[in-house]
Amino acid sequence: MRAKMSPAVSHHIEAVVRAGPRAGGSVVLGQVDSRLAPYIIDLQSMNQFRQDTGTLRPVRRNYYDPSSAPGKGVVWEWENDNGSWTPYDMEVGITIQHAYEKQHPWIDLTSVGFSYVIDFSTMGQINRQTQRQRRVRRRLDLVYPMVTGTLPKAQSWPASPASAASPAAPPCSCPQCVLVMSVKAAVANGGSAGPLQPPAARKHMPPSGAARLPPPPGPAAKPLDSTGTIRGPVKPVPSQAIRRQASGTPAGVTMGSPASPPGANGKTGRVALATLNRTNLQRLAIAQSRVLIASGVPTVPVKNLNGSSPVNPALAGITGILMSAAGLPVCLTRPPKLVLHPPPVSKSEIKSIPGVSNTSRKTTKKQAKKGKTPEEVLKKYLQKVRHPPDEDCTICMERLTAPSGYKGLQPTVKPDLVGRLSRCGHIYHIYCLVAMYNNGNKDGSLQCPTCKTIYGVKTGTQPPGKMEYHLIPHSLPGHPDCKTIRIIYSIPPGIQGPEHPNPGKSFSARGFPRHCYLPDSEKGRKVLKLLLVAWDRRLIFAIGTSSTTGESDTVIWNEVHHKTEFGSNLTGHGYPDANYLDNVLAELAAQGISEDSTTQEKD
Repeated sequence: MRAKMSPAVSHHIEAVVRAGPRAGGSVVLGQVDSRLAPYIIDLQSMNQFRQDTGTLRPVRRNYYDPSSAPGKGVVWEWENDNGSWTPYDMEVGITIQHAYEKQHPWIDLTSVGFSYVIDFSTMGQINRQTQRQRRVRRRLDLVYPMVTGTLPKAQSWPASPASAASPAAPPCSCPQCVLVMSVKAAVANGGSAGPLQPPAARKHMPPSGAARLPPPPGPAAKPLDSTGTIRGPVKPVPSQAIRRQASGTPAGVTMGSPASPPGANGKTGRVALATLNRTNLQRLAIAQSRVLIASGVPTVPVKNLNGSSPVNPALAGITGILMSAAGLPVCLTRPPKLVLHPPPVSKSEIKSIPGVSNTSRKTTKKQAKKGKTPEEVLKKYLQKVRHPPDEDCTICMERLTAPSGYKGLQPTVKPDLVGRLSRCGHIYHIYCLVAMYNNGNKDGSLQCPTCKTIYGVKTGTQPPGKMEYHLIPHSLPGHPDCKTIRIIYSIPPGIQGPEHPNPGKSFSARGFPRHCYLPDSEKGRKVLKLLLVAWDRRLIFAIGTSSTTGESDTVIWNEVHHKTEFGSNLTGHGYPDANYLDNVLAELAAQGISEDSTTQEKD
């Protein structure tokens, strides 16, 4: 559905156009509609700029016959599910109004691209496919502005020498207009010096020539004469259908193709930013941003500013000025780009890592020694307590002086036996510890449920896969003096085993191969060696429910964070991060992996 400016906004735009350079060449839409306060239309570039997001969209004029619906101020609307009314697209409204004036009993909208029938006797809209009915109504609104005379040619704004000679004066005293005019005056007086200025304005006009003007619909439409003269209300319309979005396209705003470029004879007597090259404009934008940042204003990225036109960075700079004047602590900058991967690396540039054997390894599945019962495993880590303290067992929450509250069957262990873990000293019912061990991985290790101290060698349930690691000749942000260790994890989908949440059920493996990065420093190599131990112990990944997608029975990270962004840190999984290596060493230690673990693996 096409969006349009309201008649009131269109009158305001036309008034600025007629005022010539006295109005400054910029239209502040918030002066006529408070809902459009963030929007400014630059008449030279024929672009609408949203100040709080930096969104840049083209606008244009369009002409209709005064006998049509917009010429009479007639608006056709349909009723929403919540009881509010939504206007039809302008072309649809014109079609409905034409049939209404011809006293047709109904009108089929298939010809204008909609599968609806409007029944004028019931004032209802009928969906031809579902037969659902909605109410419609016809109301009168402000008539769109009228234009008479010869159509303007494609030239720079102002349109005529007479208007160019008119004295410049701010259209009003609001902070936005005062700032716009002051910056334009600075451009005229100082050229490119000073803060970033907006481009000089040019005539708000449609493409010239009868062939470029869409003909007014309906049999009463008046054709263009030989001079291109037309009479009718003015309304901006889009070159393509757009949807109204919550991101902030204002109700009734019309986007479309930009107006024709300025002609060679349309030069004005002042310096315009459109005459500056893109490099100079970017330097001005950077200088403006530095001033605002230095004053304590936080930086907010602006989107949709990546184009070839010099208008884009110019509007970004003026937006920073306008928003600061409005009391909004914002500095607009270009958004940083997500850089997940390094530049391309040839095979000859990939090197092995000194001090680390091989360049890849596959998952190995280690099982507890055969013949070891849970009681025999726990016996290595426990000391019996003959006189337990009058405290709770933190597993079953019963008193240690009373039998275990666990209801599972453990025939070889008495429920009133109490034991103390040898290293951390925490006391539990032995019955509860055996039950906890049986519900775990049963790999010969035990983890204290209170302090997480690990007894034995903890292993996980990571599914089979491959881990590759090598050096690449690029540096990570924050580590300019060393190369980069790249780790590539590859895990295919498969069937869950007896140690997984749903044995026999398939599991997915999204996002593989996963690329991760470490600096090739002494500490970075230390982290790599410990990650290799974690991989061998099947602790890097697990099968569970993804916290990001909500998908169950899928491969997920297992509490050891990795850096998956090579050249940025937009998601928190990149560099620079001064504390990352220390943090991941602590996470590995929580899994029972330390420097001593590398010696144990060799043994």
